[in-house]
Formats: sequence, structure tokens, C-alpha cells
Amino acid sequence: MAKEMYALILAGGSGERFWPLSRRSLPKQLLRLISDRSLLEETIARLEGLIPPERIVVLTNVDQEKGVRSTLKQFPQCNVIAEPAKRDTAAAVALGVAWVAARDHNATMIVLPADHVIKDTAAFQKTIRTAARAAEEKNALITIGIRPTSPHPGFGYIEMGDAVPGNPGLFRVVRFREKPNVDLAESFIRKGNFRWNAGMFVWSVPMILTEFNRHAPELSRFISISSAPARFEKALSERFAKLPKISFDYALMEHADRVLMVEAEFDWDDVGGWQAVARYFEKDRTGNVANCEVTTLEASDNIVFDEGGSSIALLGVNNLIVVRTRDAVLVCHRHHAEKIKNLVAKLPEKLQ
Repeated sequence: MAKEMYALILAGGSGERFWPLSRRSLPKQLLRLISDRSLLEETIARLEGLIPPERIVVLTNVDQEKGVRSTLKQFPQCNVIAEPAKRDTAAAVALGVAWVAARDHNATMIVLPADHVIKDTAAFQKTIRTAARAAEEKNALITIGIRPTSPHPGFGYIEMGDAVPGNPGLFRVVRFREKPNVDLAESFIRKGNFRWNAGMFVWSVPMILTEFNRHAPELSRFISISSAPARFEKALSERFAKLPKISFDYALMEHADRVLMVEAEFDWDDVGGWQAVARYFEKDRTGNVANCEVTTLEASDNIVFDEGGSSIALLGVNNLIVVRTRDAVLVCHRHHAEKIKNLVAKLPEKLQ
């Protein structure tokens, strides 16, 4: 009989690249960027029919807890957990594993970021089921690989090895590669056996507990204490902030003994900034895209977003990002979009 599936949704990112729409208390995953639902709501909706809400845990942090709870009014509020301190993804995954292990020590567990765009829900669920079956049958940690569409230096990469016989779409993982420079990313694309690392994982609880014990004993002890009956809240408040600040890939996935990759059959977009969101807006004949009414004269290739849906006029400007919210306006050359997070650090505290 197939094991019950649980999901951990990681919803603690900062989203500085979407300023001024995003703020410290309103990160990317809580924004309604391309539909009338936030990216977090879309992530949960994508699991409908696969994993019920009572077996989904959403992990955020104290700065964003209020916003997450407000966004997820129909979601079980006891399944929203706020980290008392930011300790990176290894501690976050350990906390999620403890939550699941306390409920079902033999479950299959899925880890998903809260801020991705995936349109084909049926294909997404098919890939997750394939990964869950592989996790159970191969007793392995499974990562989901995305076929690259460009040599993107902002993503981590998975180097694929041989296909697993008799398992279409399942491959051995040679190693994980950190975010490369552009030249190295281009060499990855040319070789053809590299996939983007989307930060999606599937495993059985016993398997991940074994790997934590082997490679991250401090985190393993935290899981053991936290998953004991009636100890979760106490361990969270007293021990979590003392855990090592290290990424999950570096702490565990790069050292784990048995890691396999399932190639994604679904569309995927990280929507890392305003330039990415522009792909989802209608483009006029001179390349301007907007979520509101825009009047242009001798203006081209601009991105315009207005929180209130007002009308904006552009005259004689090209390649700008113009974003207006109720209390701030951003005007930025689109070739400098990667520096928006640097700009946020210089802003008054109330606007960060």
C-alpha cells in the first residue's frame, strides 16, 4: 500500500527584487503578480487532490507570519509555523521533517518552495507521483530537475548521470553545482546533462532521518527532540534559533549517499524579478508591458506595474521598470533590475 504523502511548503523568502510591491512583511510569495491569487495560494492549490490541507505544513518566519495567516484564511491555522529566527534552508527542512515525523513516521514527504509559477497542475502532480514512487521503491532522496531554457547564472544546477533502468525520467545525480557564472552556465547547457535545481524534493521520512543522522547530526538531534510527543513547540522556541545557518543542499544533499533526479514534465518559472513577471503581461507593438492602462509616445520596452490599476503615461523613455504602490514609486532601468535589492538596503526602515 502506498504511503500517505505530506508536504512542506517553504514560505520565508524576502522577495527584495519586487520592491516596492514586496516588503519585509510582504514577500514575493504573498504577492498577486500574475493572477488574483498569491504565489503561496497557487502552490497550495496545486496540491489539491494529491495532498489534503491537513497534511500540508507552511513554514514562514515571524516577520511574515501575520501576512501568511491573513492570506491563508481557509487553510488550517495550526499548520502555519513561524521560525523564530532565520536559519537558512537546512534548519527549515529539519523543522518540517520533525512536524511530519510526529504525525507519521513512515510517510512520504514533499518539499516545495512557495514562490514558483507552474501552470500545468496535472503534469506537476504526475511528476510528484513519479518522484514519490521512486522515493519508496529506490529508497532514495529524489530531487526534481528542470530542463534549462537558458544559461541562467541565478540558479543552482544538477549534473545528471545515467538513467535508472526501467524507470523513464529517473536519473542518477552525479553532483549538485552552485550558482555558476555565465560562462560556466553556458558550458552546462552545451553538455546537455544539466538541469536547473528548483529546490523541490521528495523522500520517505525514514530515509531523510537516516541522512540527517549521517551528515548533519546537530539537525538530527533537533528533529529527534522536536518530533517527540508534545515537544514540538518547546523545541521550536528554545532550540531552533541555535541551529547552524546552512543551506539544505550544502548540509545534506551534496553528501547524501543515494540521490536520484526526476525530470519535470511541467512548465516552471522562478519569477525572480520584474523582468520575469513581464512575460505574463500583454505586450504592445513597441514592446511595453503593463498590468494597468498605459499611454505611450516614443516609448518602448518598458515594464509598468501599478498596485491600484491607475493609468500611467510614458513619453520618450525606453527600457524602464516603473512600479507604483500606495506609498512608493520605483523608476529603474531594466538592465539594473538585479540591483533593486541593493537599493532596498538604502531605503528608510519603514519602506523596506
